[in-house]
Amino acid sequence: MINTEEQEPVFSDWERIRAVVASVREEAAKVIVGQADVVDQMLVSLLCRGHCLIVGVPGLAKTLLVGTLGRILGLDFKRIQFTPDLMPPDILGSEILQTAANGSRAFEYVPGPVFTNLLLADEINRTPPKTQAALLEAMQEKQVTVAGKTRTLAEPFVVYATEPVGA
Repeated sequence: MINTEEQEPVFSDWERIRAVVASVREEAAKVIVGQADVVDQMLVSLLCRGHCLIVGVPGLAKTLLVGTLGRILGLDFKRIQFTPDLMPPDILGSEILQTAANGSRAFEYVPGPVFTNLLLADEINRTPPKTQAALLEAMQEKQVTVAGKTRTLAEPFVVYATEPVGA
């Protein structure tokens, strides 16, 4: 936590952050071998509350990498495999008509996988523009609008998108 009594963080705050980052790097290295630079870049995006595009060939343990980061930090992690037929409700969620025990009907919102802390958007280049736009709105605004209602995303919310080399 940053010292809230002062406007600028004090030195001990930065030392604590440095120690946490070093600990995360060390834990990640136990699972992910030879990817220290990628782990560092992912941590930078997380600390800056930004997003990250990971470009590489298949089989480089990108899912394992993001999942491990989530586990180490105690953050929720979800993965979406982007495909040409993926629609915005597939990632944002949708309202489902539910029937209660008394026979009454009402719409109930079922959240999509975007409601997480760390989202792996696998092969983001394969999905239609409308679905990319829905994800981009979530990334920029940290909220989504479904059926006319705005819903706030979890904090932190970071998207790690993947794209194959040459795509």
